[in-house]
Amino acid sequence: MQSQANSESAQSNADIATAVPYSRREQVAWYFYDWANSAFSTTVITVFLGPYLTALTQSAADASGYVYPFGPWIPIWADSFFSYTVSLSVGLQFFFLPILGAIADYSRLKKRLMGLFAYIGATATMGMYFLQGERYLLGGLLFLIANLSFGASIVFYNAYLPEIAAPDDRDKVSSQGWALGYLGGGILLAINLLFVQFLAEAWGISTGDAVRISLASAGLWWAIFTVIPLLRLRTRFPRKHLPAGDSYLATGFRQLWHTLRQLPSYPHSLLFLVAYLLYNDGIQTVITMSTLFGAEEIHLETADLIQLVLMVQFIAFFGALAFGYLARYVGSKRAIILSLIIWLSVTV
Repeated sequence: MQSQANSESAQSNADIATAVPYSRREQVAWYFYDWANSAFSTTVITVFLGPYLTALTQSAADASGYVYPFGPWIPIWADSFFSYTVSLSVGLQFFFLPILGAIADYSRLKKRLMGLFAYIGATATMGMYFLQGERYLLGGLLFLIANLSFGASIVFYNAYLPEIAAPDDRDKVSSQGWALGYLGGGILLAINLLFVQFLAEAWGISTGDAVRISLASAGLWWAIFTVIPLLRLRTRFPRKHLPAGDSYLATGFRQLWHTLRQLPSYPHSLLFLVAYLLYNDGIQTVITMSTLFGAEEIHLETADLIQLVLMVQFIAFFGALAFGYLARYVGSKRAIILSLIIWLSVTV
């Protein structure tokens, strides 16, 4: 009887959640979280942190070019420290995010936790202002906190999409969110370009200090614009009911284990996940390492790197809108394949 009551309660809650009409105002508020957090992915991950943290690590390295963040028995080449830090943050997300997925499914805490992780990430990003001298370990720690928080907040952000858009509108709504994110990230990057290239020297600010201010500005941007979705997104009943006596931790890992066990029975789902892992991680690697490669291997100046990424940001803004509309007419699969063909043509 208790199980039946729980089932009926969960169904009732789901009905209430889906009965609320979709709101354009709420969709726009949802877009603004992409606008807010894209400052981190653009200004911090893509442009400034890789070259700057590598420079800090090189200054702390011994005569052979190695640092020892885990003790003298594990040497790490200074030029590779940022790459290892990125890999570690991704590996930690593999264990961390399934738990948050369960919380998103089984609780009413989506908005609250999205805000919590957003502000943890934003605070860690603003803390990057204090990176100077040989503080590469502090830089690695702040990046781990910020990137984990970024990924965690995105879990709850994405969980809102089925609640704010009808199935036929989700491609359009999602692509518009992506587009606004590219635009927001591009605008802050343009401001930082103006600051680093034209204003910093005139104001007596060194290039290193200008970079630290630019890093901190991404955290400030993230914090300010997160207020919009937190004010306008509605709190809804969970679509699933947490089993009696279970915790979010146990449920999250149970769901993950169940999914992995069942994957061989669903070859199309397995193929999709493997394909997504390969192409998405490939794209993210190119994006994350592009400016580090440009700075260390091609010896491009910071201002030149910013200009290149800025150009990409505004092209991506229109591309996200275009592929959103394209997916409505030819389907998401064909739109993704076309975008990957273009990606391969450019990178290879």
